[in-house]
Amino acid sequence: METFKRTPLQLFNLPQHFVIPLFQRSYVWKEDEQWEPLWKDIRRIAELRLREPNLAAKHFLGAVVLQGHGPESARLTTWNVIDGQQRLTTLQLLADAACAIFAQAGLSKYASQLEGLTHNSESFIEDDESPLKVRHLNNDHDAFLEVMTAEPPVDHSDLRHHDSRIVHAHRYFTTAVTQWLGNPGTDEFATRAKELAGVLLEDLQLVTIELQASENSQEIFETLNARGTPLTAADLIRNFVFQRLDAEGSDTRKAYREDWPFEARFWTKEVSVGRHLVSRSSLFFNQWLISRTGEEISPQSTFTRFKSYVELESNQKMVDLLALIKQQAALYEAWTEASLRPDGNLSAVEMAFHRMNAAGIELLKPLMLWLYEPGRDLPQQVIDAVIGAAESWVIRRQLLRLTGSDLGRIVAELIHANSDVDSSELVVRVTGYLARLNVSSTYWPGDDEIRAALKDEPVYRRYPRPRLRMFLEAIENHYRAETKQGQVVRAGLPIEHILPQMWQENWPLETPEEQQDRQAHVHRLGNLTLLTGPLNSKVSNGPWSAKRDAMLKHNTISLTGRVVADTTGEAWRESLIDHRTEVLVETLLRVWPVPNGHKGQVVDPQAKAEDWVQLKHLIAAGLLAPGDKLIATHRDFKGVEALVTADGSIELGSKRFTAPSTAGHHLRKKATNGWYFWAVADGRRLRDLRAQLQSTAASVQVDGEP
Repeated sequence: METFKRTPLQLFNLPQHFVIPLFQRSYVWKEDEQWEPLWKDIRRIAELRLREPNLAAKHFLGAVVLQGHGPESARLTTWNVIDGQQRLTTLQLLADAACAIFAQAGLSKYASQLEGLTHNSESFIEDDESPLKVRHLNNDHDAFLEVMTAEPPVDHSDLRHHDSRIVHAHRYFTTAVTQWLGNPGTDEFATRAKELAGVLLEDLQLVTIELQASENSQEIFETLNARGTPLTAADLIRNFVFQRLDAEGSDTRKAYREDWPFEARFWTKEVSVGRHLVSRSSLFFNQWLISRTGEEISPQSTFTRFKSYVELESNQKMVDLLALIKQQAALYEAWTEASLRPDGNLSAVEMAFHRMNAAGIELLKPLMLWLYEPGRDLPQQVIDAVIGAAESWVIRRQLLRLTGSDLGRIVAELIHANSDVDSSELVVRVTGYLARLNVSSTYWPGDDEIRAALKDEPVYRRYPRPRLRMFLEAIENHYRAETKQGQVVRAGLPIEHILPQMWQENWPLETPEEQQDRQAHVHRLGNLTLLTGPLNSKVSNGPWSAKRDAMLKHNTISLTGRVVADTTGEAWRESLIDHRTEVLVETLLRVWPVPNGHKGQVVDPQAKAEDWVQLKHLIAAGLLAPGDKLIATHRDFKGVEALVTADGSIELGSKRFTAPSTAGHHLRKKATNGWYFWAVADGRRLRDLRAQLQSTAASVQVDGEP
C-alpha cells in the first residue's frame, strides 16, 4: 500500500481506467449537501486566483482508495475504485461540464486540458470501447456514459436518462459554471475560464491510497469507514495553534489555561447549520476567518484556510493572534448569550443574532465580527447602520422566501471590498454595494415587490413559526419604540389568529363564495397577532365579542391592543384583515428600509454578446467622465493610477490601452480581468459600473421604452 497526495492532473493525466465495481452503491451525492458546497469551494479558489495569484491556495477534496489489477490492455492501466467513487464521479462531471462550455466559447486550449482529465485519447482505446477514464459497472453506467459523451451544448432534458442524479449533477455544474463565467467572448470570460481550468487541474488535492492486487481491499475500506468520532475543525485548529505556540517558545500550559476558551460548554455545544450539526467553536472559527479574509469559506475548508492564513497572511506571532481570537470569541459569546435571553432590551448586534437564530441562519455573523474587529474602532452609529442595511437585505429576501445559498459570497465580498474604507464612508459604501446587486440570487428587494407578495400571502402557512414570530416581534418593537417602551419578550409568544382557524361555527357565512373568501383570509398577515399567553380554545374559536374582550383583558402587546382599539363597535371581517395587512406590511418596510428610490431590479446575468460593455458606453451613460482616475485594486499594485480618456481608452504612463484588461495585463505581465482590477475613486470597481449600466438598460427594455 502506498499513499500519495495528488492533483487531478497528476491522478488523471495518463491513459488509464478507473473502474467503479458492480458492487459499489449508486451515485447518491446531492445539490445542497455536496454539489453546491464543492462548487463554492472551487469558485472561492478561482476568485482567489483572480484577486491574489501569489497565494497558491489549494482545496483538499478527501481520500480515494484504488486497487490495481494489472493492465486491461497492453496500453491502459486499470484501477478498481474501492472508496471515493462519489467524489471522483462528481469531479468528472464538473470537469466535463466546464469543458463543454469552454469548447462552445472557442477556448479550445482549456477545453482540451479538461478533456484530458475525463477522456482517454482515441489512440489508446479499442474499437467500440468507452473513451471515459472513469467507468461505472453499476447502475450508473448508462447515464454516466450518455451525459459524458454527449456533444456540447448538452440538452439535458433530451437525454434518455434525464431523471438520473448523474445527469442532474452535470446540469447543475453546467448552470453554475455558465453563470460564474459571464458573457462569452469577453476578456472577463476568458480570464475566468483560465483560472477555473487551473483550479480543476492543479489546485484540488486528493490523497490516493494505492493497493496492490494482492492486498485486502475490504480491510482497508472498513478501516477508513469505521464508526468513530472525527476531529472537528476546532480540534485541528487547537493542535495547530499550540504547535505554533510551542515553536515560538510560549508557555503553552498557561496559554491553554488562560487564552483558549473553546473547551467550555458554550463552545463545545453542537449547533444546527442547515441540516448539519457542528460545534459552536468550529462555526466561530469559520466565521472569524471570513471576517479576516473577506472570502467565502466552506465549513470543510475551515482548518486548511486557517492554517494558510496564519502561515501566509497574518504577519503575526501565534501568541498575538490568539489574543485577538480570544477577544472576539468573548464578544461572540456575549452576543449569543444575550440573544438567547427571553427578556431585556438588545443592542443592534444582539438583536441581529436573535433574528438570525429565529430565521435559522448564520449569514451575517462574519460581518459583525468584522465590524467589531480590534483596532477598527468604528462609531456605534456606523456599526448599527451597517447592520441595519445588511439585515434589511437578508430579511427582505426571506419575506419573499428567496434562496439564501449565494448570500455568503456577498457578505465576504462586502468585507473584502471595504476593508480599508474610512468610517465616514462605510455606510454609504455598504448600502450602495447591496443596492447594486441585480441578479435573482442576491438582489435587495424593493418596497413594491414586498407589498405585492404579502398582500394575499397566507404567511402562517408559508413561514416557519419562529421566523413568522420574529417578523411580528419586529413590528411590535417598532410600535413600542414610538412610546419609548422596552422591547417585547422573546419567550415564544403564541401567534393567534384573530379570525379563528375554526371559524365555521361561530363566524358563519351563507354563500360558498363568501366562505371561500373568508378561508383565504385566515392565514394572512393582517389576521395574526401575538398574545402574552394562549387563549382558551373555546374563547379563541368563539364569537368576536367574547374573543375581543378576552384579548383586551389579558393582553399587553401593542400589536394586539391596536386591533381591539381599531374595531370598537365593529365585527372583525375580511376588509379589516386586508387593511391591517397593508398597515403591517408598511411597518415591516419601515423596520427594514431600503435606500430612497431603490427598486430592487433584477437583470439577466447572462447578457447577450451584443450587450457587451466598453468604457465608452460608461462615459456615454454618465457613469464615467474623461479625466476620471482609475485605481488598481491588486495588493501588489495598490496606488497605481490611470486616467480615462475622452475616447474611452485608458492612459497609463505614456501608453494608451483600449480595454481595462489590456491595461491590467501591461502592469501584471499576465492575463488580468480589468473589470475587477480597476476601481474608481469611490471604491467601486468597473464591474459595478458595468452592472449599473446593464441594469438601467434592462429596466428600459422591460418598460417597453426605446
